[in-house]
Amino acid sequence: MPRLTVRAEPRQFLGVLWLLLPLAVTAALLWFGLVHTPEPRRSLFGMHGPAVILLKTQLGSALLGLVLIQLLLALWMYGRLPGLRAAPHPVGTVHRLIGVFTFLFSIPIAQQCIIAYGVSLTGPRQALHSLAGCFLYGAFVAKVVVVRHRRWPGWALPLAGGTLVTVIVLAWYSAAFWYLNGFHAPGL
Repeated sequence: MPRLTVRAEPRQFLGVLWLLLPLAVTAALLWFGLVHTPEPRRSLFGMHGPAVILLKTQLGSALLGLVLIQLLLALWMYGRLPGLRAAPHPVGTVHRLIGVFTFLFSIPIAQQCIIAYGVSLTGPRQALHSLAGCFLYGAFVAKVVVVRHRRWPGWALPLAGGTLVTVIVLAWYSAAFWYLNGFHAPGL
């Protein structure tokens, strides 16, 4: 009688590993933020106290602007902006360069947040901001994985990119908007 065996293809196994990488990044940041002792007096570019919050609000708002530019460039590249012709080849290069700059630009903001405050789940606003901040880097890894491995289904890239934009908007809304709106964010 023939023996039935389950044979996993190496590519399928690697695909599962690539799927786990964004989850591992998110989990690692969440774990660090929960076990790390917050250092609320930590400075950012020499700023302390309320000046740090204002600076992070300004940097976070600039980051949001860069992400919205990224979204528009991606929509243009994939022919999803009505009334515009196909994007010329340099648009893809500009999209990648702005993406790298945006990622690097986000690091000091995130580092200051996680070192100074850790992950806080004490209230809805703090929980949303903390979880969005941790998930942001997992979403970034997922987007890079999808872009680099072209065998993913066609819906994977818009899903990864849309998730990344969404978590950045949520992080901005629960911190920068909250600050700019007089320490109030509707729904939080």
